[in-house]
Amino acid sequence: MSKVIRVAMAQLNLLVGDIPGNTERVIETAIKARDELGADLVLYPELALSGYPPEDLLLRPSLELRIDQALKALKQQVSGITLVVGYPRYRDGALYNMLGVIRDGKLLTEYAKQCLPNYQVFDEKRYFAAGSEPGLFELDGHRIGLSVCEDIWHSAPVEQLKAAGVSLILNINASPFHAGKPAVRTEVIGRQARIAGCPVLYVNQVGGQDELVFDGGSQAVDAEGTQVFAGAFFEEALYTLDVDLEGGQVDAAQPSLPLPGLEESVYNALVLGVRDYVQKNGFKGVVLGLSGGIDSAVTVAVAVDALGATAVEAVMMPFRYTSNISIEDAAEEAQLLGIRHSVISIEPMYESFMSALADEFAGTAMDTTEENLQARCRGVLLMAISNKKGYLVLTTGNKSEMAVGYSTLYGDMAGGFDVLKDVPKTLVYRLAEYRNSISPVIPQRVITRPPSAELRPDQKDQDSLPDYDVLDRILELYVERDYSAKAIIAEGFDETEVNRVVHLVDINEYKRRQAPVGPRITERGFGRDRRYPITSGWKLGE
Repeated sequence: MSKVIRVAMAQLNLLVGDIPGNTERVIETAIKARDELGADLVLYPELALSGYPPEDLLLRPSLELRIDQALKALKQQVSGITLVVGYPRYRDGALYNMLGVIRDGKLLTEYAKQCLPNYQVFDEKRYFAAGSEPGLFELDGHRIGLSVCEDIWHSAPVEQLKAAGVSLILNINASPFHAGKPAVRTEVIGRQARIAGCPVLYVNQVGGQDELVFDGGSQAVDAEGTQVFAGAFFEEALYTLDVDLEGGQVDAAQPSLPLPGLEESVYNALVLGVRDYVQKNGFKGVVLGLSGGIDSAVTVAVAVDALGATAVEAVMMPFRYTSNISIEDAAEEAQLLGIRHSVISIEPMYESFMSALADEFAGTAMDTTEENLQARCRGVLLMAISNKKGYLVLTTGNKSEMAVGYSTLYGDMAGGFDVLKDVPKTLVYRLAEYRNSISPVIPQRVITRPPSAELRPDQKDQDSLPDYDVLDRILELYVERDYSAKAIIAEGFDETEVNRVVHLVDINEYKRRQAPVGPRITERGFGRDRRYPITSGWKLGE
């Protein structure tokens, strides 16, 4: 005799630290799942009550009290449906990344996450103790297995559940996005379902949290490891699935959605990252310098898609070296996107600075000092607009530039959020083409003409850097895969270019420490991922 239960998967965008607000979202979703969808059980993301990652908020003395109050509210305000929800909680003097099962005012069981990730952007061992016991509860005579995020990537927790004879595994997640990760998740979940011999329901949170972006992509696989449902990416959703605990069948109440391609997924990750950073931090809008170049063009398009045209302001800040093409293209971009666009020349400010510095600079030749001064004039203007209007300044440096220090401290690096911080230059071009495939918002010559900072006559990026297709391949090997200079050269790259790039990466750590945060879209972003000392005698290129 079959026993079918209806499970709702709540793919929510929650706010780190807002335990009362997150609790209310859980309650509202549970009532909707029960009353409108007829669900017997609702599944929430990892650490849903606190949000993920809470970082050192977990060390606050009032954490235990706040979580206890949240659990009390769930017990009192929800009945007639089983809640499977994540939260941090102390037990026997240790803090655990916990999953709780609540039904009709009772906490039926708790499960402590066993596999604590401590690599890349994760540092859970800083906060949590690891559990050791399998997560189980009974539903109408059937054993249901419980796991939290990283547990599903390792065999031991799954083997425990298999030995316990579970009919279904519920896996709650706060799994951040990077390019290519969704397909890897599906492969891992399918493999573990085959090991356990039962279906796995996987729910993931969605939303931007500082430099992390959580992409959702909740899904279900059957006992053979075949994906039977695939949810949306980068948006909230509440999905329902009917699970036959006897036969292992999983039927979704809604159709699966396709896996987005690389450019689409990265672009949507940037949009979500910008939207949540701006809105969750209470900014009224954003302002950025629109130069007529490719980086600012993609950045402003992302900003408009994230926030709407009325919340975006662009400023063209020309100087004597700014080409008419750049001025025209910036104006056209602003017109196509329907945003406010102003033009403020930096010539008077630059001349004032140079006059004030005349004695200091006497007898010296012009060099990058004067170029950097131009960028710093622009930074001052944008920060002044930010202060006056309550707008966040978006910077426009890409990962290739950040890697080699092709940027100016307190100039083009002045701001609060760098949209392209983890996007290599070659991918920036692909994102521009992708966005134009939806609707044309970036003039074609912005994409096709050689990139230039326009800080001196006839300047081109490639005067100072290798071609970007070469530079990005070197940077991928050195920054993301930890190849030595010798190993990169052995891959066929020019020795002089490799040594120059590696040297630039090494000496510019101090700049990156002072750079704004930005959305992480690769497996090794600057910031949470890659943390090297500024002062060091280690020769990184060897």
